[in-house]
Amino acid sequence: MSKLSAGLKALINSPAARPHTVPAPKNITAIYQDIQQSAKANNVSQPSWLALSTAATMTMNSPRIPRRPLHSLGLKCISFNGIPRTINSLNAFKTSLPDPIAANLSKTPTRTPTPENISAIKDRGHALWDSIYRPFEKKLYNRLADSHPDLPVIILNSHYGALLSDPAERAASTSASSSAGRVLTSIVAIACLRAQSGVAPQVLSHVFGLRKALEDGSWASDVESEQGARWLASDEGNEWILNSVDKIVKAIGRGQGSNFAPTAKL
Repeated sequence: MSKLSAGLKALINSPAARPHTVPAPKNITAIYQDIQQSAKANNVSQPSWLALSTAATMTMNSPRIPRRPLHSLGLKCISFNGIPRTINSLNAFKTSLPDPIAANLSKTPTRTPTPENISAIKDRGHALWDSIYRPFEKKLYNRLADSHPDLPVIILNSHYGALLSDPAERAASTSASSSAGRVLTSIVAIACLRAQSGVAPQVLSHVFGLRKALEDGSWASDVESEQGARWLASDEGNEWILNSVDKIVKAIGRGQGSNFAPTAKL
């Protein structure tokens, strides 16, 4: 294989391309603690504030994520902020763990499609899609298909079915490390999208999606308590999620806003 020229390497790593992950600011721990304390004051569980903080931090491409994230949660960020930033954060998180803890992490995949489970994956995807977008689920599907016939197919089957919804063995677990659940999945969506900027319609859709988890009862098997879930789905809870994400973005972005897409100043 031919070697890359020095000029090409320099271009790949040009400062204008923002080629590297973002170091954590000194005050990020205090921000996480503030979010934790306000969550506790409103009877919101640890997994919920971790979901918010982790998703926003991963979207900002800063590997300094909260110390106890949910593994399945980090994976779900792929659907909203893409594969590369999720790789960066999960790699850094795994590297930061003490060897005994890292050795105990599961090495068995649970989302491999097979001829036996492919129908269940498709059904899960449609169920989650309907829960989030009803009563406009069919209208939205058709609108996406009008843009490209495979767009809703990929979104429902590869994301809502294979990734965002939980396989039966995860959904049946009450362990926060095993299942992100319906409420936490909506929190991940809102946090990732809010931290990106420029996607207010999608943020709005997932704010409504969080509320619908309470309306249709799909929150019931989550780790979140009913009191905490109902607060998160209220105006006050929704504002807390958005404002908490904004605090993380401001800190990691050094006051310059989201780093998801802008071009760096030279």
